[in-house]
Amino acid sequence: MHHPRHHVSHPHPTRLGLLQISLAGVLWGTGGLAVQVVREATPMSVLVVSAYRMLIAAAVLGLAVVALRRLGAVATLLRAQPRRAVLVGAGTAAYQALYFGAVVQVGVSVATVVSLGLAPVLLTVGESVRARRTPSPSRLLVLAAAVCGLLLVSLGAGGDTGPNPLLGVLAAVGSGSAYALTTVLGRPLAQGHAPLALTTVTTSVGAVVLLPLALLSGLAGSPVVTADPVAVSTLAYLGLVTMALAYGLLYAGLRTTSGSAAVIATLLEPATAAVVAAAFLDERIGLAGVAGTALILVAVAGLGKEPSVPPA
Repeated sequence: MHHPRHHVSHPHPTRLGLLQISLAGVLWGTGGLAVQVVREATPMSVLVVSAYRMLIAAAVLGLAVVALRRLGAVATLLRAQPRRAVLVGAGTAAYQALYFGAVVQVGVSVATVVSLGLAPVLLTVGESVRARRTPSPSRLLVLAAAVCGLLLVSLGAGGDTGPNPLLGVLAAVGSGSAYALTTVLGRPLAQGHAPLALTTVTTSVGAVVLLPLALLSGLAGSPVVTADPVAVSTLAYLGLVTMALAYGLLYAGLRTTSGSAAVIATLLEPATAAVVAAAFLDERIGLAGVAGTALILVAVAGLGKEPSVPPA
């Protein structure tokens, strides 16, 4: 039974949740630069880098679980909902692999717009169908601002289309759909289990899923080991900050934030990526990029004015 006070509309839990998810988006936005730094130091495929990112995160989270004596929480999660936890972990690996595949085939801009733009649209539609009512005008306005902002950021980023646009778009659609699905499946888990336990389990599953793909990539000619200090330290950053910490923040935030609001907040990822590229890679962000970043920030600020989602 819920205590009645949980249903009182109160903005603060939502704002904290949105802040946590927004911070996760910002941390993910630094990932693209980090991947480029690794690949300049050693020509690893993105699949190998992704597998390292998840493996490092899983190892560190596993150590944290042991050190903080939280094995009981992990066991409880695996006993309560093993299939859902495995699906969320596999889905996380799938949308990352599909997104990187889309980037290679169709370029960063199109891959980002399709994969990250599709997820909030799918989730807003899904939540409306489930609730049997149309989204509020304010939510539609927030969604429109977010998707327009995403389009402008990607236009500002420019970039060539890749060798196989159709395959790339299909991979991006798969990535966006998998991202939406993992958010839907992950939210009830986030509401019922500790973020550390959930992040540890899903990241470990994701690492297991990506390992065979990384090994295949290695057989196809990609380096799989490196002693380069820049590559090693950047891989550690990818695992610790953009995976372990960012996903912990995401699951903590999902306790009080709806799935569609969460994926709109994570659109801060491409906005951050554009700013980081402009600052460190001398890539011009352009007027479109500035306007898009502003629109995404306005959309996320609009989410903060929505009523709280009661914890499960």
